[in-house]
Parts: sequence; structure tokens; C-alpha cells
Amino acid sequence: MNLLETIKALREELNQHNYNYYVLDNPTISDYEFDIKLKQLQDLESQNPDFFDESSPTQRVGGTITKNFETIAHEYRMYSLDNSYSREDVLDWVNRCQKILGNVDLEFTCELKYDGASISITYENGKLKRALTRGDGFQGDDVTNNIKTIKSIPLVLKGNYPSKFDIRGEIILPLEGFEKMNQELIEIGETPYSNPRNTASGSLKLQDSAEVAKRPLDCLLYGLIGNNLGFSSQFEGLKKATEWGFKVPKQSKCVNSIEQVFEFIEYWDTHRHTLPYETDGVVVKINNLHYQEELGYTAKSPRWAIAYKFKAEQVSTVLNSISYQVGRTGAITPVANLEPVQLAGTIVKRASLHNADQIQKLDIRIGDEVYVEKGGEIIPKIIGVAKRRNQLDPTVYITHCPECHTQLIRNEGEAQHYCPNFYGCPPQIIGRIQHFITRKAMDIDGLGGETVALLYNAGLIKNYADLYTLKKNDIVILDRMADKSADNLLNGIEQSKTISFDRVLYALGIRYVGETVAKKLAKHYKTIDALAQATLIDLITVDEIGERIAQSVLDFFQKQSNIENITRLKEYGLQFELQEINTMVSNVLDGKIFVVSGVFELFSRDELKKAIEDNGGKVGSSISAKTNYVIAGANMGPSKLEKANQLKVEIITEYQFRDMIHE
Repeated sequence: MNLLETIKALREELNQHNYNYYVLDNPTISDYEFDIKLKQLQDLESQNPDFFDESSPTQRVGGTITKNFETIAHEYRMYSLDNSYSREDVLDWVNRCQKILGNVDLEFTCELKYDGASISITYENGKLKRALTRGDGFQGDDVTNNIKTIKSIPLVLKGNYPSKFDIRGEIILPLEGFEKMNQELIEIGETPYSNPRNTASGSLKLQDSAEVAKRPLDCLLYGLIGNNLGFSSQFEGLKKATEWGFKVPKQSKCVNSIEQVFEFIEYWDTHRHTLPYETDGVVVKINNLHYQEELGYTAKSPRWAIAYKFKAEQVSTVLNSISYQVGRTGAITPVANLEPVQLAGTIVKRASLHNADQIQKLDIRIGDEVYVEKGGEIIPKIIGVAKRRNQLDPTVYITHCPECHTQLIRNEGEAQHYCPNFYGCPPQIIGRIQHFITRKAMDIDGLGGETVALLYNAGLIKNYADLYTLKKNDIVILDRMADKSADNLLNGIEQSKTISFDRVLYALGIRYVGETVAKKLAKHYKTIDALAQATLIDLITVDEIGERIAQSVLDFFQKQSNIENITRLKEYGLQFELQEINTMVSNVLDGKIFVVSGVFELFSRDELKKAIEDNGGKVGSSISAKTNYVIAGANMGPSKLEKANQLKVEIITEYQFRDMIHE
């Protein structure tokens, strides 16, 4: 055996031992023996750098320094899941699926909902190529070097795998490892970590991968995505992933009735505390991948999956005081200041009280012992009074803004009070600028929320347009603003001028205009000037724009200060026009609306939809009287077939569609 063959054999052997230990939980050699073999491989690779292989098990020890994590677009968007908290919610979801699919027999895959940090890992030709965090779902941070240190994630796959695919999962920190890490911190007098989930998430962004390698992180995989993967159901995909070397939790189960779904939920609601890691619910998915395609997605979530959240943990503690926060829209949020208490793995000192109605409904008074739980196990909230020891005065909601002392208003039909001093109340001004710089908006690197407050309080900025007039000499003298920090901030501001129009529109902070609405408005109006001149009737004709959003847009452009800011931002070079890439091939389908249903041979569903739009047509999500054609593949949804026949919509094959666009 020559030297290269020796190195390759050692790599294969060590990869197999990693798989046995971290995936199968069945080690066949001792840790000492493994370390000796790993050291032998490290020495051979060090002496023969020409034989370097990024998939070698030696690369798991880390040592790579990443100062700035590159943001990369996901090839396939990472959606979030709709949450449910009752049997009725799950039954409603099933009914919605049946309504779209027709009267078909459904199988469900039930999986535990792991409480960790989401990850998407790309494999090409059997090797780990890239790992991205969820980010905003459209793009995430490249944490490949850190992910490679996690032993349960294969660097090289086994068996017969596709040439390219993404696999999705959760990076978790098992409870035993978390407790050991905290014990070590306590012993040296350091503050322990708050909970496993945040610690796992923070670990992914450590700059030194050698430090990540020291943490006992694990990865639990739950889904594959790509083209021609060789299976037709979610559960079959999980089995394939196991064959290729991935760690897929064995608790996942395929069932064929909703009763069995509830049995799975009930079992794990009581047995979840026996698991070595945290879980806060069950994810239920339609098993058939063809049905998943038929169901599709909403703006945020897949229609074919739902997360059932277990009942939140609840504790009682004393309400010490109530403070009031002012948001960027002027909304007042009452916050309960509590006697610190342990809840679901974290120390809780504050909790939301929502609004005046909620305080009155629960009759919460300062000095009460109150019940606190984490809503969806994320945000603590007070749900009731546990004990009232003495005669306490009822809580009187504030009448004036705690920051600028303007009298509060409450619009008819709304639960929250507002400070109407929109352009003079400091927290509102600071909040709007903080919103402007966020990652989903202008993504200004080197500028955080605290620095915004610092700049405002120093009189250097009064609105977000002022950011583009900052000079280094002005900011370098501020607290915690060293020479390099000032350069990074100014560079980040300069780079933000390339941000696309839809994100600039979102950054402006128009009330009710979130990311999705901003995209729709930008696509429809193309320029900020066209949007500014739109009437109420014009706006509500835009897809998914209702009267409330439309009126808010009108109100925004009626304020002279907003027009002045936009004029300034234009002068500074920000993007206020949609830079569309013209992919039009022809206009042969101009004015025609198509609905796609079924499984196809010539095209993927995405390719079909793109071909429709590239030739001037529109893609409809459901069949209506306006639909011109249904392109039907194998296993077309029976409800769509019935609807098409009722409305006498012409049904064509993918071959007929191909001929149509080639004409």
C-alpha cells in the first residue's frame, strides 16, 4: 500500500468510527485508540500537504478563524412553521389540506420539534460543500468551518446518494453537555450560560472553529430538498438520509390517521423529559411529497406542515412594578418587572402585559404573586394572579407618554395606546432609525441599536437620512467608538446604497408595511415616485393590500418630513427604483393565467412556472373563472380536476404547453 492509499484508508476508518460513535451510538474502539489513529493521520497529512482533503476527519478539530461570516442566498428558501396549540388547530389544518387536495387518504410524518439553531447544509458529489444558518429565510451566514467540527455531521456520505441536495436540521446542545459546560464555568467563577438553545446558536458564530470543536454540539436532521432525490415521501427521505450517514432521530414516525398523530403528540408530551435534548413540540407533515407540492406555501410557511407546541412551563413570582415602553410606531407596551425566577431554562425578570385591557381583565396589581409562562416557549407573559397577600390598589394605566409626556391616544377598535408625537418622541425616532439599519432592511454593518441611540443622544442624527451625512471626526470621539469602528460604520453606510428598492421601502418604516408587502408594492409600482402618487383605490387593487395598509401608505406620503427624507436619500444614492432582470423570452402567453398541478417529466414545477412568466403569462395559485389553462401532470389533485371541469377551464399537458410556447 503506497502512502496515499494509507492516508485514504485511515480517513475511511476514522470516518466509520465517527459514524459508529456519534450517529449509531455504538463505538467499536476506545477514545484513546481513536485519538492515536487521528494523530497518526494528522502527522501524515502534515508531512504530505499535497494530499490535503477538506473532507478529512482531521478537519473536524477546527482552527480556522472567521472574522466576518459571509451572507449567502439560500438556493431553496427556509420557511418557518405555523404553530398550533390544540387538537382543534391540527384538525383545522388537516381540513384545509383536504379541501385543496380533495378527498384523498393522507399519511402523516410525525417528528419531534427540536429546540436548537436551524441549519441548511449543501452536499455535492457526496461531500459537504457549505452550511448556512437560517438567517431571514432568504439568506443566511456561511458557518461551514464551524459545522465541520460537529462529529455527527458527515463530511463524506455513504451509499447511493444524489449528486447534489440540501439537508435541513437543528444544531442542538444536549442537556448533559450543556450542564458540563456550565459546571466548568461555575468552577472558575464565570457566569453560566442561560439555556442550551441560545448557547448552540451562539456557538455557530464563534470566530475560532477550534473553540466550536470543544463544544459538544449535535445535529438532528429532518428534511431533504433538491431535484430528483429518488424518493416520494417525507418518511422515505428520512430513511434515505440515515442510509447516507446522517443522524436522523429514531423517534420520527409515519402514521395513516389523525388519531395516530394525536397518540404521538400525547406520548411525547409526557415523555419528552426523558430525551437527552430539549424539545418543545411535534411537527406534523403530509407524508406524500406530491401532495406537499400541490399544497405549496403561504408567504411564510409550508401549507403541508404544522408545529404542535406543548403547553408552556408555568411558574409563579412577585410583580414588583410595571414600566411602559414606547415602540417606533408610538405603541405603548406595559412590561411587568418581576422577582427573578427560573422558567424553561432561563432566568425571567420581565414579562409582557400586552395592553390596558389585559391588565384590567386579569386585575393585576403591583405586589401580586402572578403566574408566568413563556408564550410559545419564547416570550414570557403573565397569565393570571396566583395570590394577593394584602389589600392592593388597582393598577391605573398611564395617560401620558413616559418619554415625551404627550397625552396618549387610543383609536377606536384598537387595544393599544399610542403616543401621537411621532416626529418628536425620542424612542420613536431612535426606533425608526434602528429599524432602518436592520439586516432585513438596509443591513448596515458596523452599526447596532446601541450606537444609533448614542448618535441620536449626541445630536449627530435626528432621522435615518442623517446617517449618510456622518463624518469620521464627528463619531470617533464617541464612547466605545474607536478609529476602526468608525471606519467600519462609515463603510457599512456606504455599502447600504446598493440595497434593493423593496428593502429600502421596508426600511422606511411605513406602518403595516412588512417585508412581503414591501416586495409586492415595489414590484407593482416599480419606483417610489409612482407609489407616492398612488390613490387609495389604486393601492387596494394590489395583491394582498387591504384598506388598512393602503391608508397607512397614504398617511406616510402626506407627511412633508417623510418626503424630505426620501428626497435626501435619493441624493445620497439609495435605490428607489426596482432593478428588474428581464428574463422575458416572448409575450406569446400575454394575458393568460395558468395553474400547475401534478408531477411532470419535461419540467420541474418551478421550471414550468418560470416558463409561464418568461413568456408573458401569469401563474395562479388556485383555479378560478379567470384561469385560462390548467397544466396537468400525473396524479393531478382531484379537487383541482373537479374545479377545472366545473368552470370549464381547458386542461393541457406539459407537452401541449411546450408546443404552445415554441409556436
